[in-house]
Amino acid sequence: MENDLDFFSAGGKGGASRKTPDELACFGDMYSIDASPLIKASRLSAKVDNSAIQDGYQLYHHSFFFTRNGSWGVVQQGFNDSRDTARRYHWLGENVKSFVNEPHTAICCNKTGSTLDLSAGESKTTRDTVTEIANQPVRHFEKELKHITTLTLPERHHITKFDINQKYLNKILLKTYENKPANFEELLGIQGVGPKTLRALTLVAELIYGTKASIKDPARFSFAHGGKDGTPYPVDRMTYDLTVNVLGNALDRAKVDRSERIKALRRLKSFGDLTRGSR
Repeated sequence: MENDLDFFSAGGKGGASRKTPDELACFGDMYSIDASPLIKASRLSAKVDNSAIQDGYQLYHHSFFFTRNGSWGVVQQGFNDSRDTARRYHWLGENVKSFVNEPHTAICCNKTGSTLDLSAGESKTTRDTVTEIANQPVRHFEKELKHITTLTLPERHHITKFDINQKYLNKILLKTYENKPANFEELLGIQGVGPKTLRALTLVAELIYGTKASIKDPARFSFAHGGKDGTPYPVDRMTYDLTVNVLGNALDRAKVDRSERIKALRRLKSFGDLTRGSR
C-alpha cells in the first residue's frame, strides 16, 4: 500500500538497518524519487547517534520513514549491555536545521550521567576545532600526541589518555587530511571516523586549544516498556498496565469535548487489549 499512501519505510533491526541506503536507492529508482538526500539523512543520523553522541548505547535498530515529496523521519534505538536498557532517538526532517547541531526532536531514555555530546550547541567550538585538526598534517601534532599519552587526567574526565592510539590516529588523520572536510558534518561522513577517533580528537582539541565539549546527557525522558520479543528486554507487564491506566485517567480528566475524549479512551483501550493479547 506504500505507493497508494505515498508513505514509505526502510530499515529495521540488526542487518536490515545497514541495508537502509540500498533500500532507499531502490525506492528512488522504483518511484522516480531523488534518494540522495534521504540516503544522506539515514547515514548521518546513524553516525551522529553512534559516534557524535557517546552515551554508551550502540544502535541496533534504524527505521527510516519518508514521503514522495522528500519529507522524512528517523526512529532508531540503541542498547546498553551493562545497564540492560534501551535509548531511542527521534529525528523529524522538517525540524533538522543542521545534522550536527541540536538535530533531534527527542532522545528518550533515563539519563545516564556524563555523556560526550558533540551534537550539543555548546560543543560548536569543539566541532570547529576538531575539523581544523583533521585538516592539518599529522606531523603538526606528533609531539603533542606523545605528550598527551603521558598525562594523568582527573578521574572525572570523560575521555582518557587510553583513547589515544597514536598509530591508528595517525592513519585516520592522514585520511582526513587528504579528504579536507569543510566542516564537522563532512568529517563525520568520512569512513573510519568513529567514536574512538572523535574522542581522541576532542581530547587533543581540549588540551591544545582549550575547547570544552558538552558532557551533558541529551536524553529527556523514558517511555519504553521493553519489546514483545524480549529485545532489548522483556515487557514489564505491571509497569505497562500502570502506564495505560495513568494515560486513561489523564484522558478522563482532560478538558476536551466529550465525544473526542470517548474516542481517545476507546483507542487506548483497544491498544491495551491488542498488546496484552500479543504478549
